[in-house]
Amino acid sequence: MGIVYVIIRSRDTIYHFSLLLRRMRERPTGRGRSSREAVKDQKEVPGMSKYELCVVLNAKIEDDERAAVIEKIKKYIDRFGGAVTNVDEWGKKHLAYEVQKMREGFYYFIQFDAETTTPLEIENRVRIMDNVLRYLCVKAEA
Repeated sequence: MGIVYVIIRSRDTIYHFSLLLRRMRERPTGRGRSSREAVKDQKEVPGMSKYELCVVLNAKIEDDERAAVIEKIKKYIDRFGGAVTNVDEWGKKHLAYEVQKMREGFYYFIQFDAETTTPLEIENRVRIMDNVLRYLCVKAEA
């Protein structure tokens, strides 16, 4: 096994990067798996991850209806094994483009801790809610 040298020229500067061959990194461990896969299996620990759900609600609904929608989303998070840590209401904001013939929406950001299957279940429920214009669930940075 050897080392491969890559030379990249950028504005009269030469950068040298040494790279190990791919087959060195994926050397078999004896169980038919590469060493990279074996290390990955050891690092995977089931547990809670931090997620953030952004929800844009219809601006034409009343305050109590908006509160009911957010409570329903929080109940979904609890039902599927998550724990809500924070709810930020950003208020009424102008949308970048028209969504369902509306120019404004109420923005909510919900931070929660959950297992990896929970965001998919929440998205499936939020997708069919009437007063939700847009939603996005992302894993928060560590």
